[in-house]
Amino acid sequence: MKLCIVGVLAVMLTAGGLMATAPSASAGCVYGGPVISKCDGPIQPDGTWQRCVGTWGHVPSGFSSHLVPVKRCDPMGPGHDYPLDFVFADPPTHIND
Repeated sequence: MKLCIVGVLAVMLTAGGLMATAPSASAGCVYGGPVISKCDGPIQPDGTWQRCVGTWGHVPSGFSSHLVPVKRCDPMGPGHDYPLDFVFADPPTHIND
């Protein structure tokens, strides 16, 4: 009986430790505000990373237009500045920082 309790406790502690150290589902992403989503990829050895931003765009359809999701991905980091694109470039640092 004691062996069974020790075994169950070991499994529970292991599972709890794995859940506590797992990255959250939104690691590297922000949602809401002027965008649907904004996610940064891993930082590369040269200090750059890829940022993908999802927004809403208009697609003309006859006499009206429809809103559709639009995804834009571009490099960020050293040598990649977007001074007039405030939505894409905010924050100017990696989202995980």
